[in-house]
Order: sequence, then structure tokens, then C-alpha cells
Amino acid sequence: MNGGPGFTQKRARLAALALTILAAASACSSALAVERRPEHGPWRGDIHRFHEHDWGVWRGGHWFHGPHNGRMGWWWMAGGTFYFYPAPVYPYPSPWEPPPVALVSPPADTPPPPTQYWYFCQASNAYYPYVATCPGGWQQVPAAPGPTPDAPR
Repeated sequence: MNGGPGFTQKRARLAALALTILAAASACSSALAVERRPEHGPWRGDIHRFHEHDWGVWRGGHWFHGPHNGRMGWWWMAGGTFYFYPAPVYPYPSPWEPPPVALVSPPADTPPPPTQYWYFCQASNAYYPYVATCPGGWQQVPAAPGPTPDAPR
């Protein structure tokens, strides 16, 4: 049974179409296979999903000192995720322990400056250093600055 030249061309076209469909199906299935993940999935920084097989990712991290998302500090980078720490921990931080919190207390109330005094001589009705000596003794008077001059306009 010889179908002639037209039959052979038709058969070649069908074979090419079948190969094209097979190649497209193969490409789609391999793309879908990439999207599938194991039951536990890769670790993405959530400690609730941290398992024994994630130790390699965590231990493979490294320290970075610099800014990240507008915050300056020490960052442990593991699995593409940044973890802030106030200082590096060696050999590497524990994934189950949160970084230590650095508490900064407000500055203690500073005491007021000591009271300043002027020395008044009642006998001469003047203040030191305008009078060098005072025959009746000096009277200590709390300093009271005069009015401040107006600022130039």
C-alpha cells in the first residue's frame, strides 16, 4: 500500500506536530516540577518551620555590619534573610534564641548647677570687683543677672 508523495508529506507533518506537542508538554511538566516543594518546604526564616535539615542553611550564614532597611547594625544573613543583632555571636547565633535586647536607660537627672554668688560691701554700697576691700565684711548675695538686651533687628 503506497500512498504516494502526498501521503508521505502528510505523515511528516503529523510527526512534526506530535513532536511539537510532546516538547510543549515536557516543558510545562518540568516548569511545574520546579514549583513543587517537599512537604516541609525550604526554610525561609520562620523559626516555626526550622528543622534539622535547615542547620546547613543557618550555619552557612555570615555576618554583615552595615545598614539594612534603614537600620544600622550587625546582621546575620542566612538563607537570604537578615537577622538583626547588636553584636556578632560566634561561631554563629542560635536560631531559637532571640538576640539580646540592649536596654538604654534615659540619662539620670542632672543636678542643677551650683548657685552663684556676688559679693556686696554694705559700707561702700558696691559689689566686688568694683571695691577691692570691705571694712565691714562681704555679704554673699545670689547672682541675679540683669535684663538681656534686645536682639538687633
